[in-house]
Amino acid sequence: MADRLKILLQHALPKQALTTLAGRVAGAQGGAMTTRLIGWFVKRYGVDMAEAHDPEIASYASFNDFFTRPLKLGARPIAEADFVSPVDGAISQLGAIDDHHIIQAKGHRYTITDLVGGDAELAEPFRHGSFANLYLSPRDYHRLHMPCDGKLLRMIHVPGALYSVNPVTARGVPNLFARNERVVCVFESPQHGTFVMVLVGATIVGSMATVWHGVVNAKRTGKPSQWDYSGQDIVLRQGEEMGRFLLGSTVVMLFKPGTIAFNPDWSAEMPVRLGAMMGQRPAAS
Repeated sequence: MADRLKILLQHALPKQALTTLAGRVAGAQGGAMTTRLIGWFVKRYGVDMAEAHDPEIASYASFNDFFTRPLKLGARPIAEADFVSPVDGAISQLGAIDDHHIIQAKGHRYTITDLVGGDAELAEPFRHGSFANLYLSPRDYHRLHMPCDGKLLRMIHVPGALYSVNPVTARGVPNLFARNERVVCVFESPQHGTFVMVLVGATIVGSMATVWHGVVNAKRTGKPSQWDYSGQDIVLRQGEEMGRFLLGSTVVMLFKPGTIAFNPDWSAEMPVRLGAMMGQRPAAS
């Protein structure tokens, strides 16, 4: 019953207005007020500031600066693996793509075509492939890194709703990750072929940003936008930062068939850390 009430509230909330307000608050440089807000957040969510490059909360001019704080050098060693976790977070779901369907939660599925914004041609190579959906909670480090080497080919901003992406909402709102606002990043790996990273927005997620573009959805026009980078030499190495959430969310990754055998220790709801082994390329591939 409590979960049902939370879902009903999600439907009723003015999510766009709340997100706009949260973005303004998070970007404001409010001096002592900002420091108090950060202090409350650290205590409320148990944020480990000892891992931060700068552990002093008063040094952050805005909440966004704090939320996207860098880690200390060496805080997240990169495993010797073909694919590593791109984030600190928890596994929402992972596994095989059933033809072109991805499991969202028990009783809920969505299609890879819907996830990438309706582009059936982009989605086609990932049929019968693999996916991983990693959720970033408020306490987590909120920069995203590369699971493997990749050359950027395309980026698509898909407008949408702004439901929360926490586990309760994932169980209760159909088509959630293909319904929310998202940024689809398409890469080509010399070793593993084409793969996709989808940054999914959520309620009070101020914005999503990439290292090559900056803030992607600053104006929220409601219309899809697309950028072609195939003629540019934007190459990111495994473990390098590729983007960040300005107030947290989820990343969904798509891999072609025969590309990845997931770490057998990984399972739904398990916490993971940036740089941990996500998987290896199957020996027969």
